[in-house]
Amino acid sequence: MADQKRLAYSIIQFLHTQLQSGSMSPDAQESLEVAIQCLETAFGVSMEDQGLAVSQTLPEIFEAVAGKELEHSRTNSEPITPSEDDVAEAERLKTEGNDQMKAENFEAAVSFYGKAIELNPANAVYFCNRAAAYSKLGNYAGAVRDCERAIGIDPNYSKAYGRMGLALSSLNKHPEAVVYYKKALELDPDNETYKSNLKIAEQKMKETPSPTGGPGGFDLAGLLNNPGFMSMASNLMNNPQVQQLMSGMISGGHNAMGAAGSSPATNDLASLIQAGQQFAQQMQQQNPELIEQLRSQIRSRTPSASNEEQQE
Repeated sequence: MADQKRLAYSIIQFLHTQLQSGSMSPDAQESLEVAIQCLETAFGVSMEDQGLAVSQTLPEIFEAVAGKELEHSRTNSEPITPSEDDVAEAERLKTEGNDQMKAENFEAAVSFYGKAIELNPANAVYFCNRAAAYSKLGNYAGAVRDCERAIGIDPNYSKAYGRMGLALSSLNKHPEAVVYYKKALELDPDNETYKSNLKIAEQKMKETPSPTGGPGGFDLAGLLNNPGFMSMASNLMNNPQVQQLMSGMISGGHNAMGAAGSSPATNDLASLIQAGQQFAQQMQQQNPELIEQLRSQIRSRTPSASNEEQQE
C-alpha cells in the first residue's frame, strides 16, 4: 500500500504541474482538478505528504523507461545535434521557467526546464536551473541528480557545484557538500556565498551531537552555564505574576489575571508572551553581549543561497 500511495502522489504531483503550466483550457483544468480530488480521496494522500515524494518526477520516470531502446540504438552513433529551431525553442522554455521561478511557481518551472532539456539535453544550464527549482520544492535528491548531469556536461560550471553543495547540505551530507563548495571556489574564487557556505558546512562537520545540545548544534549547555542568563531566568521564575500564571496553566484553572469574559487559555498565552518579551528586554539591557552571541549562533547555522537565486 505504501508503494501505491507513492505512485498516487507522483500522479497527483504531475497533474498539479500541468495545472500550473497555464497551457490547459478552462474545461481541461476543471477535469484535472476533479481527477486530483478523486485520487486524493481514493488513496488518502495530498500534496502536503512530501514524505511520499521520489527523486524523479513521473515524466522523468516515463522518459527513462521509454527511452531505453532508443538509447541502446544510439550507443555507437554520434549524438544528435538539436536543430536551430529546437535550440531557440529550448531557450524560450528556459526563459519561461526563469519567469516561473521569479513568481515562485516552482513546479511549473520544473516543467518548463524539463521541456527545454528534451529539446536540447546537452545544455548544462537547463539541468542546473531545474536543480534550483527542485531544491525550492524540497526535492534535494532530484537537485543532486540534476547537478550531477550539469557537471557531466560542463565540468567547469561553478554554479552547478555550488548548487550541489546546497542540496547536499540540505540532506545533511556536509562532508560531500564541503568537497563541492571547494570545487566551486576553485572555479569562482571571489564568490562570497561559496566561501560562507563552505565555512558553515565545515563547522557542521565538526559538530557532534550533545545530550544537552539543541537542534543544529545550538550550544544549550553553554547557555545554561552562563551566570548572567541563569540569574535573569531565576528572577523571571521568581516573579509573582509569572508564578501565578504558571500555577494556573498547570492546574487548568481560570486565569486570575484575565479580563472578564475572555478565554482563560487566550489570556494565559498572552500573559506568557508578555513575560517572555519582558525577559528578552531584560536580557538585552543587562547583557547585550550574550544576546549578540545567541544571534551569531543562529545566523551561522543556515547556508545561504543568495547568489544562487539568479537563473541563467
